[in-house]
Order: sequence, then C-alpha cells, then structure tokens
Amino acid sequence: MNISVVIPLLNEQESLTELHDWIAKVMQSNRFSYEILFIDDGSTDESWKTIETLSKANANVKGIRFLKNFGKSQALHAGFEKAKGDVIITMDADLQDNPEEIPALYNKITKDNFDLVSGWKKKRYDNKFTKNLPSKLFNWAARKTSGVKLNDFNCGLKAYKNVVVKNIDVNGEMHRYIPVLAKNAGFTKIGEQVVQHQARKYGETKFGMERFINGFLDLITIWFISRFGKRPMHLFGALGVIMFAIGFVFSVYLGIDKLFFHKTGRLITERPQFFIALTTMIIGTQFFIAGFLGEIILRSKQNKKRYLVKEELNLNNTVIN
Repeated sequence: MNISVVIPLLNEQESLTELHDWIAKVMQSNRFSYEILFIDDGSTDESWKTIETLSKANANVKGIRFLKNFGKSQALHAGFEKAKGDVIITMDADLQDNPEEIPALYNKITKDNFDLVSGWKKKRYDNKFTKNLPSKLFNWAARKTSGVKLNDFNCGLKAYKNVVVKNIDVNGEMHRYIPVLAKNAGFTKIGEQVVQHQARKYGETKFGMERFINGFLDLITIWFISRFGKRPMHLFGALGVIMFAIGFVFSVYLGIDKLFFHKTGRLITERPQFFIALTTMIIGTQFFIAGFLGEIILRSKQNKKRYLVKEELNLNNTVIN
C-alpha cells in the first residue's frame, strides 16, 4: 500500500465528507493505493456516524473511535499503530490542510529519501495576534531547544516513512514535537515543505491560547527527556552534588569560625549561614533521591495504553458495550 492518511478529529462532522471526497479524488488521480484512518477522539456530534457511512461507501476508509476525548497525541498514536502504508500522511480534519499537497509530500519521502517531511504554513489565515505571534515565538524556542530546524512544528500536515511512526512513542501532548521524537529515535533526515493554509470552513477551532502555554511546558519536558530521559541521575545527581557542596562549605565555614574566631559569640544556630547550609544540604539529598527514583522507575516501567478504543471500522471490528 502506498499511503495511509491518518486524521485525528473531534467534532468535525460537517467537514468529513468533503475532506474524504477531496482525498479520494487526489489518490485516484495519482493512482495511489491508499487507506484513510479517521480517529474519532471522543466526538459528541455525529462525526462517527459520518465515518460509518463513508466506510460503507469506500472500503479504504477505516475508523477508530475512542471512549472519550484522550487528546490528539493519543489519536495519532492509535492511527500510527494501525497504519499499513509505506508513507503515512497526517492532516487535520477541519479542511485547513490541503490534500493536493499529498503527492509532493509522498515524493519527498520516496524519491528524496526523507524520513519525515513537515508542512510549513508560511502564509496563514489565523488571527495574527492570538495565533501567529505566539506560534512564531513557540517555533523559535523549539528550534533553539531541540536543534531541529523547522519553521512550523505545529503544522498537522506531515509525511513519514512507515518505519518512523512505528518506532516513536507519541504521548501526552507531544504531537507538536514528533520531529524531535523522530530525531531522538535516530531518524535525522527531516525536511520541510511550504504548504497552503486555508481558512476554517466549518465550526470553530478546538484549541485556545492555552495550547501555547502547554506547548512550552511540553518543550521543557521533551528537552529533559532528550537529554536525561535515559540517565536521570546525571541531572539530579549533579544538582545534588552542587547543592550539597554549597551546604558543606557553609558548614565548614561556621565550624572554623566558631572554633577559632568566635568561641564565645553567638550560637551557630542563631546565624543565617546555618540555615543556608541546612537547607542546601537537604535539597541536595532530595535531588539525589529523585535521581535514584528516576533510575528505578526507568528500569521497571511497563508499557501501558493511554486510551481506550470503543469501536473500529474495517480493522478489528470490536465493540465495547
């Protein structure tokens, strides 16, 4: 199979039929063998019924329905797990991503041998102050922190080799950083392509300004995981040594000062340096304990699914009652 199109969605009933028809038209005109995987992330509208209708009319349409809203990262993870195409395309369901971009993205993977190609919405139709400016700041910080030179980390339109999506773990809200996850997994040939951005045709965006706050927090998380995820003691141990050393130096100073210079002066416990020494030594010990706990957790963790599937279409037709 040439292409798997993975589409996470939440309450996008109005756009699904039009999006499906557009994708099918592109696939047929380019003679691609394909599948479309709609991942319904707990929609409360009629999105799943629309997917069922589409799957009956087109056997290439497949669906996964979550029991509730688990988040875009979990939806992508489920889609990646089931995707069978040589190239996996991800796109949003709101018609802001243009399916006409798929052939060019496919060619960059298959002919130019990229592991991952990310779309770049160079010209956007979003509100300039609520989305564009925070997005530019967010992308700048992501580039500086991760070393991945992309202009638009948050673009939903991306193309991957099959081997990439099968070997990365997208969890939490890490969908913004899939290129970073891919790089950390060893897939370093990452490209970018300017894609057309379209104004939303139906409904309203499901993301607010809080996504940028969450994005920066996730950026810190992925920086930590990238640098110290497999060796937490290297970070916490170093911090522990520094803090404990500061406390020890103050303790030595207080002891020498009391023994040789102020034998009849104030009690050590009445001096502010005593509390600095005590606090920093306690914090240093706690950092050491955190490092040990991190190492123990790392060695004992077990894989656990982060979402529950309610129904599937044209995959394994399991229904949870």
